[in-house]
Amino acid sequence: MSKTNILVVVTGPTASGKTELAVRLAEYFATDVISADSRQIYKDLPIGTAAPSADERSRAYHHFVGTLELSDYYSAAVFEQEALSLLPGLWLKNRVAVVCGGSMMYIDALCNGIDEMPTISDATRNYCLSLLNEHGLEGVLAQLQIVDPEYYDIVDRQNTRRIVHALEVSLEAACPYSKLRTGKIADRPFEIIKFAIDRPRHELFERINKRVGVMIESGLEAEARRAFAKGRYNSLNTVGYKEMLAYFEGEMDYDTAVARIAKNTRVYAKKQLTWMARDNSIIKLEPSTAFDSALTIINERLSAQK
Repeated sequence: MSKTNILVVVTGPTASGKTELAVRLAEYFATDVISADSRQIYKDLPIGTAAPSADERSRAYHHFVGTLELSDYYSAAVFEQEALSLLPGLWLKNRVAVVCGGSMMYIDALCNGIDEMPTISDATRNYCLSLLNEHGLEGVLAQLQIVDPEYYDIVDRQNTRRIVHALEVSLEAACPYSKLRTGKIADRPFEIIKFAIDRPRHELFERINKRVGVMIESGLEAEARRAFAKGRYNSLNTVGYKEMLAYFEGEMDYDTAVARIAKNTRVYAKKQLTWMARDNSIIKLEPSTAFDSALTIINERLSAQK
């Protein structure tokens, strides 16, 4: 890899238009799209995760979409390793590679590196999963408070995956997860350009509401039923599926579940926007000129490297 190679990252909140922009850029530069989405990587969830359509995947090959079973373990650290291994082959074809996704931890892991963590054994993972299944998130939090009170005080109480991961690492390493987080930024041997389509919040929320409606019409309920029939996996602990499960189990009626999906998706988009606000390297693009503006910037960087 060389600094003459460019990694174009198209990120931003859900429903902002990332996929179409990434596909157009990949088409132009005759390259692939690397998906940085922690849920699109799983099979059987194309509707609820808004996975790239058949048309979009025919226009540009997408890596890390629909490749894992619902029961498979995956993480930002694994994504970092696999994406870095994939990039040299893509750069043999073109100096530009395209990444697309809104899973901000995945984007950060690829661009900035992630702290080295122990490989989680099956025994530790199964223990934490059984703890979650038998005692719920409160049981996992209680255990985390014992082994890593520092991280317990700051962890997002709504992020089940992050809480479970912190407990797994703490138990596996016999060391608090918080002590292993150095925050050191890796020196990547390639140039990184980050883009995000900047839409007014009211417009973004309208697009989210419309997308949820399309998901419902496309069969999200049936997709969720098929997925949960395979098991209560962590891959299903995400917006769209959690609300459908509550409906299946009689905790809320159908209309409430659908409304809750839209609401929780908007909440998730707010979190993505908050994360983005901390990254000054992201170039915000006007929706109507996003492709042309991104293309101009990329070509200018390519020309400057000659």
